[in-house]
Amino acid sequence: MFRSRLRLPYRPTLAGQLLVFQLTVILLVLAAVAGVSVAQSQALFTIEQGRRVTQLAESLAASDLVRGRLPEPLPAQTLAPEIQSSLERWQVSSVTIADADGEVVASTNPLLIGTELPLGPGVLDGRGWRGEIELGGRTELVGQAPVIAVEDYGLLGVAVVGQEVPSAAALLAGDSPNLLLYLGIASGLGVAGSWLLARRIKRQTFGMEPREIAGLAEHREAMLYGIAEGVVALDEQHRVTLVNDVARRLLDLSDTAVGATVEELDLSTRLRDVLTGAAEGSDQVVLQGNRVLVVNRMPVAKDGRPLGSVATLRDRTELVQLERDLGSFRSTAEALRAQAHEFDNKLHTISGLIQIGEQDEVVDYIAALNRHRQSLDLSIGEPIRDKAIAALLMAKSAQASERRVRLDIVDGSALAPLAHEDSADVGTVLGNLVDNAVEAAASHVRDAPLPRRSDTDAWVAVAIREHEGAVHITVDDSGPGVPPETAGEVFAHGYTTKAAAGEHGIGLALTRLVCEHHGGSVALEHTGRGARFTAVLPLLHDAALPPTIRPVKEPT
Repeated sequence: MFRSRLRLPYRPTLAGQLLVFQLTVILLVLAAVAGVSVAQSQALFTIEQGRRVTQLAESLAASDLVRGRLPEPLPAQTLAPEIQSSLERWQVSSVTIADADGEVVASTNPLLIGTELPLGPGVLDGRGWRGEIELGGRTELVGQAPVIAVEDYGLLGVAVVGQEVPSAAALLAGDSPNLLLYLGIASGLGVAGSWLLARRIKRQTFGMEPREIAGLAEHREAMLYGIAEGVVALDEQHRVTLVNDVARRLLDLSDTAVGATVEELDLSTRLRDVLTGAAEGSDQVVLQGNRVLVVNRMPVAKDGRPLGSVATLRDRTELVQLERDLGSFRSTAEALRAQAHEFDNKLHTISGLIQIGEQDEVVDYIAALNRHRQSLDLSIGEPIRDKAIAALLMAKSAQASERRVRLDIVDGSALAPLAHEDSADVGTVLGNLVDNAVEAAASHVRDAPLPRRSDTDAWVAVAIREHEGAVHITVDDSGPGVPPETAGEVFAHGYTTKAAAGEHGIGLALTRLVCEHHGGSVALEHTGRGARFTAVLPLLHDAALPPTIRPVKEPT
């Protein structure tokens, strides 16, 4: 099998890019330094050499030899030795003498004799001048001084001393004769520094090139924002360093959440404890707003150094709703089991009476059972006309009886049929409050001294009624009550007094969540003996009408 290989375009490594960058910076710096050096040298040359050639030109113009021979015929022959001697003595580039008309009559450059000399402004008027002119095919910095007659102070001519202007390369070479050496040293330092810097950066980036880091960041963003779970990352100071869109939606976080501490966010106390690690354990169930979340926190460390933590959040609100529905079926099954157990005991009693021949006692016993059943139906079935709530109370009554706890319905309780959604929420609140009350009452009797244990020591009283569009539920019990120091925590998620494994203390917290979802509330009161829980649930739906009186829309 042949495998084709695709040749990818060459991409320089991080070390190569840093090397090129460093060398470019070094060359730019050297060019800038060279430019500044040339500019300074040119300015210094103009000042120093301009002053010098001006002084030399004035000295030549004041010479008696020049004044005396300039008016004579053929001054080039008589002045040649003087200007040549001046050239060698002064170490200048040129010495030139022109007549009063500006024509060169003597010069160290024979080619200039007979040509017109470029003169500065005011020279023919008797003033000196210095500047740059083109002289003999090269640029010279010259000083021009007028030659004045002694007798009548008339203008005899012009004396010119010039110094060739050096090129930029000559100025730079004169200032920095070791320029190439400096460039080589700087280049070597740049290469070494670039290699060390690249090695350090690669070590800190785990050997990845910039394009690989960019690709990794893109993949991470795609992964974080593509998963269905919320992700929240915190540093060691509990500041949010990363949060994806799912977590923003679940926690109702704003766009400014990144960089804020957990304490600055609008989160529940338990959620803060789970995110910061104060509440240990995996898959912690947390109530946030109207959602039930499962939070899993994992600390992050590198080479033994803690870097922070990452928490994942899963929305389990719908699952909790299913668990609530399943709890209703479980309560029904538990009630049927309790009733079956109760019926077994009654049948065993009837069977025993028949075996010993006490038929009259059997009739009286059955009549007593019927009266008890009728009283139970009258106390629950008639005032509580919502079938689901009535069935729930009967089931809870059977369970309480099995635990030797008496469940009473307070006189004046009444409840009309509710919409299915409201009935389910009322059942959730009522079931949780009754379960907690029965547990408290049963535990108080169980822990009491033996002479105090009887069926009448433990009781739970339930009052339920509808008033002004809201269902009011009050549950009293004969338990030990709630200690004052923990009274404010009973509705917080995680609070529980049960020692059984698997208890998470979510019942009362879920009760508060359901009440607040309806716009109601739940509160705890101390009655001197036991505890009293009062819940208010405003109804959100219209009650379901019986099929016989349900309105029918007329055809149009």
